[in-house]
Amino acid sequence: MKDELTKTDPFQDNDKSHSGLSPKVRKLLRVALWLSIATGIEFLVAFTLDAGAGRTAIFILLTLVKAFYIVAEFMHLGHELRSLIYSVIVPMVFVLLLIYILLYESAQLL
Repeated sequence: MKDELTKTDPFQDNDKSHSGLSPKVRKLLRVALWLSIATGIEFLVAFTLDAGAGRTAIFILLTLVKAFYIVAEFMHLGHELRSLIYSVIVPMVFVLLLIYILLYESAQLL
């Protein structure tokens, strides 16, 4: 009788692996691990490299990687259609290109 109750208990999570964690929790922990690794690399770069264009480029690259990973996992765009992904990424690239061109041209005016 007790076995029948545990099988139909709506509050029991029957979708657990051998580790005792549900797939959603494992996915969340995996995302947190990767973001922690990227943040650790940023800290290493911040305290080991001298200030300059190389360090700034590494920071920007890691920030974009982390932002893409967050958007892909938590906003579920990583599992969407390619057209939806392109509708988000392509305008962002054009805006960044516009900002770069405006900054470059404004430096030429001085």
